[in-house]
Amino acid sequence: MTPTIDRLRTALQALEPRHVELFDESHMHSRGTQTHYKAVIVSDAFVGLRAVQRHQKVYAVLGGLMQEIHALALHAWTPDEWDARAGAVPDSPNCRGGSRHDTGNAG
Repeated sequence: MTPTIDRLRTALQALEPRHVELFDESHMHSRGTQTHYKAVIVSDAFVGLRAVQRHQKVYAVLGGLMQEIHALALHAWTPDEWDARAGAVPDSPNCRGGSRHDTGNAG
């Protein structure tokens, strides 16, 4: 099976991004499985949208992949916003747990 990060990258191509970075941040958490990611997406598809609308657009293209992810630190910017940031990406927050995986009830 293709690793989740590769499937995320493929799905995000639907947004015709100018820039995409994906980070597997699972090592920062105690679970030991690959379920924590950070996505940086720069696309004209975000122009004129509020942050929540941008996130909804990303979730829509990820579809069922979202069921495999516990945490997704999502940074969705327009090309102008990306240029203004000079490529700086904020650190992801610490995981606070709360998933069925944290209790051992992964079924």
